Amino acid sequence: MEEEIGGGKILHVVMFPWLAIGHIRPFFRLSKSLAKKGHKISFISTPRNLSRIIRIPQNLTHLINLIPIPLPEVPNLPPDAESSMDVPHVKQQLLKVALDLLEPFIRSFLENVKPKPDWIVYDYASHWLPQMAMEIGISRGYFSLFTAAFMAFLGPPSILMIQKGGRSTAEDYTVVPDWIPFPNKITFRLHEMTKNIEKDAEGNDYNSGTSDSMRFGLSIEGSDIVICRSCIEFEPEWFDLLINQIYKKPVIPVGVLPISMDDDELLLESNENSWLEIQDWLDKQNHSSVVYVALGTEAILSKEEAQTLALGLEKCGLPFFWVLNRNSLLEMLPDGFLDRVKERGIVYTKWAPQIKILSHPAVEGFLTHCGWNSIIEALGFGRVLITFPMMNDQGLNCRLLEDKKLGVEIPRNEKTGSFTSDSVAESVRLAMVGEEGKIVRDNAKDMKGLFGDNNERSNNYIDNLIRYMINKGR
Repeated sequence: MEEEIGGGKILHVVMFPWLAIGHIRPFFRLSKSLAKKGHKISFISTPRNLSRIIRIPQNLTHLINLIPIPLPEVPNLPPDAESSMDVPHVKQQLLKVALDLLEPFIRSFLENVKPKPDWIVYDYASHWLPQMAMEIGISRGYFSLFTAAFMAFLGPPSILMIQKGGRSTAEDYTVVPDWIPFPNKITFRLHEMTKNIEKDAEGNDYNSGTSDSMRFGLSIEGSDIVICRSCIEFEPEWFDLLINQIYKKPVIPVGVLPISMDDDELLLESNENSWLEIQDWLDKQNHSSVVYVALGTEAILSKEEAQTLALGLEKCGLPFFWVLNRNSLLEMLPDGFLDRVKERGIVYTKWAPQIKILSHPAVEGFLTHCGWNSIIEALGFGRVLITFPMMNDQGLNCRLLEDKKLGVEIPRNEKTGSFTSDSVAESVRLAMVGEEGKIVRDNAKDMKGLFGDNNERSNNYIDNLIRYMINKGR
């Protein structure tokens, strides 16, 4: 057990993440970091989410209590859907309907659990939670799993709590907002925002009744502190803007919460036989020669996108390991593609151990959708990024990487999002071996110290958060 802070006071912290694997895992990493300092954690999610992605280290079982709360049934939401990866993007608002129905169950838990919680740390979607916690007398921390740049782009809570954050069209998101005072190019492309607000084939948008902008606004406004999964060293100008102009309340970074190679979480990513098969292929490749390709668990490529991306990987001439998140996508690949690339490329359709793959010395680059989790994992091993944002915050993450010369974006049509196989091949070669891409490769390698498993830096960030929670809590 690590040294306690704050005169031996033991905190009881409740954690309540949004129903997405990419949110539950960082919440749990923060939980483990607090528990290692001797503090008690009550971690709330649905039974399926807790069973499939949570593993408590043996030395922390007495400090972390998992609280499974079944998700209420919602029309048009499959009965076994408990996370965002279980439903198409257009139906994710239905998960928020189900989440909102948990309000009375969460209230009952907070009112009756012993000892009474000192803090509840929550996500953007549970906009009703801050008011509830205040009524019960529990301090409130909104945990942002996004970059400071993304949160600054969203804007002040007063703006967010206007319907749709004061933005009425997709075009409104393609310009720098008035509250950002310094020159920058961190905006969405039109095709990215169009995809973010897409409807299904029948024209349904499955509105949850509360816009995401409103959820963000109420969650931030009702918090005592904003906890941010990022580093001041990485984006100092954006943190300064959040703290001094946009939120005007404590904003506490906790670092990127990197995963260590001996973490129990890795055991959930794949079985050992699967990794040995992948490792055997990687071991046969040259050092720093492979581009790893993975576009997340939620985004779906169209047939045209899958074929164009495949042809680009074929044209680039470099070894690649491509993870397709669904077997059905194999049918979308160009005729004869798998045979033509079998000597230098792998298309993998099972769950892949991403962190282990990224850690392998044969891997040099990562063609990614620019989810913040994936960016953190890649930069933790100094991998150069070839960026292909698909949805949500990923477009802004891509621009931030470009601004910091850490990634090469695959060019796409501004309005339609279309791209060519040549642009894929050229971007991959530029990032991986091109002379002009050397600065990006070098910068990515320099990020290992900031994004990797740096115990001292991570420890200092966590200590700072704990001091605040002890001194400023209820």
